[in-house]
Amino acid sequence: MPETPILYVLNGPNLNLLGVREPDIYGRETLADVQALCERAADGATVVFRQTNHEGELIDWVQEARTEACALVLNPAGYGHTSVALLDALKTLTIPIVECHLSNPAARERFRHRSYVSSVAAGVVSGFGPISYELAVRAALALVQERAGAQGRSV
Repeated sequence: MPETPILYVLNGPNLNLLGVREPDIYGRETLADVQALCERAADGATVVFRQTNHEGELIDWVQEARTEACALVLNPAGYGHTSVALLDALKTLTIPIVECHLSNPAARERFRHRSYVSSVAAGVVSGFGPISYELAVRAALALVQERAGAQGRSV
């Protein structure tokens, strides 16, 4: 693993429309605002921040994270409720996975109550708007530190 930790923050469909899509649910901050928040929260770690509306591309990035990242923060958006293929890709990872949502899926429509990602994530941060990402980044990096400490090395 590189000296500077590399954290992947991956975002699923429609998150490119943050700030204009249902601002009463998702807020007025843009995805660029969220990226800047993640980079500040990463405290020196390199953040690879990406968004796609295409399931296959998201899966490719998850597979890339398997060998390139020390941890993954994932907002799967709608794919969290529908994509077994995404779940299968996530199962190949040995790095910490933190699921992240701007809104609280448990307080929304019934179909949003189940997430395939949650079954493989170390934890889920949701319902805090963009602050969910800050908390998820900090949690993912704390898990990396914890694992490194348990293995007797530093990150």
